[in-house]
Amino acid sequence: MLLNLSNHPSNKWIDKQTEVACQLYGSVTDLSFPQIEPNSTTQQVQQLAQDYCNQILELAPTAVHVMGEMTFTFALVHLLQTAGIVCIASTTDRNTIDNPDGSKTLQFNFCQFRNYPQLTYAQ
Repeated sequence: MLLNLSNHPSNKWIDKQTEVACQLYGSVTDLSFPQIEPNSTTQQVQQLAQDYCNQILELAPTAVHVMGEMTFTFALVHLLQTAGIVCIASTTDRNTIDNPDGSKTLQFNFCQFRNYPQLTYAQ
């Protein structure tokens, strides 16, 4: 099962994204992305990432789709990868349409899922 941890519930994904997810992982389950307060400290974000990691490990997904606030995402992906869980991001093609009234319409077209790279540190 693919666990979707993002601000975009899977029932709002375009058909192609859902189809690819199901082909690769069998099914998709959503877990709401947490609200990260802008004034949160690094330690608070790290603790929240640890709490989510523990919750995710209990769900035992094949992979986790993680898209959201960058410092939380970085911390959580590192924790999950350390525990042996594959973490992926979705990639999109962004099309911007300039409307006559000066506003813009954005269209995002799903392209693929991409694994987060495993970080290695030079010593």
